[in-house]
Amino acid sequence: MNKTIAIQGAEGSNHHKVARDFYGTSIQLKECMSFDVLVDSLLDGSADLGVMALENTIAGSIIPNYALIDKHNLHIIDEEYLNIHHHLMALKGQDIEDIKEVWSHPMALLQCKEFFKKHPHIKLVEDVDTAEVAKRISKENLVGIAAIAPKIAADIFGLEVLEDEIQTIKDNSTRFVIVQTEEPSNGVDQINKASLKFQLNHKRGSLAAILNVLSDCQMNLTKIQSLPVIETPWKYSFFVDITFDEYKDYKKAEAIIEIMAEEFKILGTYKNGRK
Repeated sequence: MNKTIAIQGAEGSNHHKVARDFYGTSIQLKECMSFDVLVDSLLDGSADLGVMALENTIAGSIIPNYALIDKHNLHIIDEEYLNIHHHLMALKGQDIEDIKEVWSHPMALLQCKEFFKKHPHIKLVEDVDTAEVAKRISKENLVGIAAIAPKIAADIFGLEVLEDEIQTIKDNSTRFVIVQTEEPSNGVDQINKASLKFQLNHKRGSLAAILNVLSDCQMNLTKIQSLPVIETPWKYSFFVDITFDEYKDYKKAEAIIEIMAEEFKILGTYKNGRK
């Protein structure tokens, strides 16, 4: 594959793992330290595809990413649900008593705080990205500093894993989506999930009516997320994910909702990533 894939974070991150799961190890990677930069790389053509985290079983929805996808008319073409594993890693030849500081993303530190209560000698330092810290430790030969990162980062940067699975909650999963600027070309036989966005007027029961349509058309509502419409106080957009068995049932639901709702948009139709 010759396309360039933009990820949030660095090589060795969970975003990188998702990119490799879909497109293999020989991908051309564009590292972006924010989701805004990732989207800009899609818009300016320096990347063809982007990997974006959208929700997490602990932290919930990453609401700004819904807004980015909507604002810039990106299309979701695929998704993956990835179990998140946090590992403590450092330069080889050290053990945990040698570690003075752990640098990592604030969310990773938060998700591992119970582990570090058992090691009060370690100072926790917030940093920009898990895998980027692992890369820096390796490149700058930083002794006494450890990173929290996926195991893929230890393999790439030649670090030693001091402790496995240090996250407090072991069943922690993140939903990632693959996005692009062009209309998706997924075949009908590949599609059993859709992401939609719409607005509703203030009439009583307007949302209930939409939900009834989804039910009547055999749609399974797997996600609903509201975002305020910035230009109109107290008005909201709704982002919904639905799964279905029959594509014709989905097309029927789509046609009805397009009539009933305001500002209707299809964000993507693709294969359900839940196993």
